[in-house]
Amino acid sequence: MPTVIGREELISRVGRADSPQTMFSTLATQLRRVVPYDAAVWRATDPETGMITSPILAENIEGHSCAVYWQYELFTEKINVFRDLALAPVPVASLWESTGGEPDRSAVYRGFLAPRGVVDELRAVLRVDGRPHGYVSLFREKGRPPFNRVERRFIEELGTPIARQLRSYAKHRPETSAGGQTGTGLLLFDTHGTLISANDDARRFLEEMPDGPTSVTAMGIRIPLWVHGTAMRARATAENHGGDTARIRMRSRTGRWLLCHASCLRGADGRPGVSAVIIERAPISDVTPLIVQAYELSERELEVTECVARGLSTSGISEELRLSPHTVRDHIKAIFEKLGVSSRGELVGKLFTEYYEPLPSGSTGRRA
Repeated sequence: MPTVIGREELISRVGRADSPQTMFSTLATQLRRVVPYDAAVWRATDPETGMITSPILAENIEGHSCAVYWQYELFTEKINVFRDLALAPVPVASLWESTGGEPDRSAVYRGFLAPRGVVDELRAVLRVDGRPHGYVSLFREKGRPPFNRVERRFIEELGTPIARQLRSYAKHRPETSAGGQTGTGLLLFDTHGTLISANDDARRFLEEMPDGPTSVTAMGIRIPLWVHGTAMRARATAENHGGDTARIRMRSRTGRWLLCHASCLRGADGRPGVSAVIIERAPISDVTPLIVQAYELSERELEVTECVARGLSTSGISEELRLSPHTVRDHIKAIFEKLGVSSRGELVGKLFTEYYEPLPSGSTGRRA
């Protein structure tokens, strides 16, 4: 049975992981000793859109089938949907409990879990400060009891520490040798979510992707789940006439930031058609919010930081934010301590330059 000591030890081990991949592997090794399960999928998410991003770790599940699971999630599932759990007071739920012991009510269960011999799924959103930084699915096969209340509570109490650790990895700098692709990758998916075309830049960007679940295409290109998921979200949004953004920030194997965004085009009859996915270098304006969140700056500290980045003096910040000069200086001191810097120049460099490697010499690639 889960204990406080077990939870604290697990959190401690997670805190020592040097990357999200290592953290997921640590969880995969240690958690099942406390909350037994037969298979699992650990996913990082973009905290702004709540969409899956890199990395993703699948345990005892075929990587190519993860896209099928996510298709059910986006298009047909109505029970324990991750986007709803992300807003719920308790972001953890089991399928068995939520259906009153009738999992056949779930589209994911009927089409994906039951054929694989799964009897229950425990879902959790890993969130901190109201933002989702990861999703986890734990699966139990037939012959095991459904997840119980004590186990659900144990996972719930792990959620925020794990999310905080996931958030902290944004502080990791890219490898200094990471030149990488600088063009614009374009992939086209048909109405069934099948890749039908890709330019050379897209192929090169895909070669930079970390390991994780992929879909193998007829073109011989492996599409990571987080890229395929962006295309699927664009189509789901178009079909539902919603305003959701199909957009994620992700990191390559070398740690450099990339942006992936998608749109579903409509035909002459107005129906959703081909989905276009763009992969490119993430502009500084997209990376900085993640870095700020990783250093756990408060909203006021963020406002002060933005003023410092614009070159405002203490009196200028005081006037703009309607704070006393003394309060401004206190905020700047706290910001310096959190980021480990000693001057305004270091602060600006750390947030707006250090995490964004320069373009290779002679490149004409776009900078934001």
